Amino acid sequence: MQRLGIDAGGTLIKIAVEENGKYHLKMYPLDELESVMSWLKMSAPIAKVALTGGKANQLKKQFLHDAIMVEEFQATCDGARFLLMEEKKELQVPYLLVNIGTGTSWYHIKGSESERILGSGLGGGAYMGLGSLLAKEVGFHQLTEFAAVGNKGKADLLVKDIYEGEEPPIGADLTAANFAKVSKGTPSKEDLISSLSNMIAENIVLLSLQAAAIHHVKDIVYIGSTLSGNSALKNSLESYTEMLSLTPHFLEKGQFCGAYGALLSL
Repeated sequence: MQRLGIDAGGTLIKIAVEENGKYHLKMYPLDELESVMSWLKMSAPIAKVALTGGKANQLKKQFLHDAIMVEEFQATCDGARFLLMEEKKELQVPYLLVNIGTGTSWYHIKGSESERILGSGLGGGAYMGLGSLLAKEVGFHQLTEFAAVGNKGKADLLVKDIYEGEEPPIGADLTAANFAKVSKGTPSKEDLISSLSNMIAENIVLLSLQAAAIHHVKDIVYIGSTLSGNSALKNSLESYTEMLSLTPHFLEKGQFCGAYGALLSL
């Protein structure tokens, strides 16, 4: 192994490894930190290492004393630029980069320049926290499966529920009030997680719309570990973004933007 980029976030450790000109990607839950560091010391004892993310200082002090530190927001944006080129995505510049990790951050990208313009506590942390309350202690992948098969209309009050057969002025299946039917019915845990996923998607897209209007952009690039294997969230983001006449883009390896950005700094 020649170079390692490690993005140590609030819940996950993402690693990009460059070995003989090829990239390899790995992701672990934060509670496996000790075993991950032991593996790195055995398999890559002389590799150059760059760290980023909220837990980067902890890793440097405890395990990787010679590693260099890379500012988290810069690493995320640099990694996203690299992956956009690797995946041959064509989009207008400037554009918005929306990173849905434990929380969610918005960046305005203009060429080599980037600026974090907005942040929200709605992201993967809320998805896991509220999901565990609604579905009684299940893991991330189980939540994504629930969201994919659930019916948000069993938990959410929809526009068509208010107009009751009349022609509404906006889309009939849009949400009028999140979780408003819960007190009057018995939605399943799948329906509740579908509603949760939809609520997070709606709010992220609405904030993206406001940011796009302020900064005069049309393209939105969504990245982050919360999208990994999460078809329901991705589909909702795509649908709502297009509904608002913006163009959504998703990076195949978007959860590794920070790790790539750290690696590229070496």
